[in-house]
Amino acid sequence: MSFSDLFDSGFKQRNQGHFSAIVRVALTDGKVSPEEKGFLDKLAIKLEISPAEYEEILENPLNFPINAPYLHEQRLDRLFDLVRMIHVDHHLGDKQELLLRKICIALGFNIDNVDYIVNKSLKLADKEVDLETFLFEMQNMNK
Repeated sequence: MSFSDLFDSGFKQRNQGHFSAIVRVALTDGKVSPEEKGFLDKLAIKLEISPAEYEEILENPLNFPINAPYLHEQRLDRLFDLVRMIHVDHHLGDKQELLLRKICIALGFNIDNVDYIVNKSLKLADKEVDLETFLFEMQNMNK
């Protein structure tokens, strides 16, 4: 029995929604680079996305809703994954930043702070910080 079998289907749907959001970011330039594919492969394992689900999400990520986590730290954790995907792509085009803003809103971040959150998270991604540093910096960015 896998870890996710201990929870209801909502757990699985949240993971699929998070994975689909990252796939959307990866596909904004119309293709998935080898680096992006490697990141998606690792993330699919972490989120317990089956090979069949993986292919289904890659084919049409819009079929899976983004389910906003309740806790702020969980939102930041998901944002960390999304920003890493954008950083892997090495070119921050307008489409990717616009999509990241939309996903931040879908994740439940305050719309008034989204531009600041996106800019701060992209700067941290450029520095290639780890998750712990990212969480600390994002939680303390107004201090």
